[in-house]
Amino acid sequence: MYDLQPHLDATVEPGTNILLTGPPLSGKRALCLDLLAAGTEKGGGSIIVTTKDSGDRMLEQFATRTSYESRPVAVVDCVTKQQGDDVPERDRVKYASSPVDMTGIGIQLSEFLEAFYQDRNITHNRVMLHSLTTLLMYSDLQTVFRFLHVFTGRVQSVDGLGLYCIDETAHDQQTINTLKQLFDGVVEVQEDTEPVVHLADA
Repeated sequence: MYDLQPHLDATVEPGTNILLTGPPLSGKRALCLDLLAAGTEKGGGSIIVTTKDSGDRMLEQFATRTSYESRPVAVVDCVTKQQGDDVPERDRVKYASSPVDMTGIGIQLSEFLEAFYQDRNITHNRVMLHSLTTLLMYSDLQTVFRFLHVFTGRVQSVDGLGLYCIDETAHDQQTINTLKQLFDGVVEVQEDTEPVVHLADA
């Protein structure tokens, strides 16, 4: 099981994928990083897929929560190469060419999950994807839905915990409702109030 306390009042089964919705600047990304850092402190793996900030920036933010040196913490960076920066692959950071490169994102995620789950025998892995809104800016809903269907299935197959951020104000309700079908639960994040957790089987 994944105990999400104290950040969320919930305990979820392995293989659970959760959508975090809320307006911009409501703290969705910070909450995801908190949940990943809590898993790292328990010896679990943490993988950040970032479509908005560079991998280095995400690692800096992660480091303010917990030390990640010599721990299984990794980033799939979909931003840096798109900006034209030439970067070598590192053990901890792999690059997709852009947020449109969903095949590349999926391959890099799979490589990290394989390295943690199979090679290093880490049974608890937390994955965050920030943000679905960026993916939807570059690709249509159908393409993103298919990608997420595979992505959530990959997390499920390794008994992981998936956390996905979306800016609810950037999309119509139909888009949000379509994507919600892929997830086991939704967390509504608002500024100045506690997050509200809706789990499918709760």
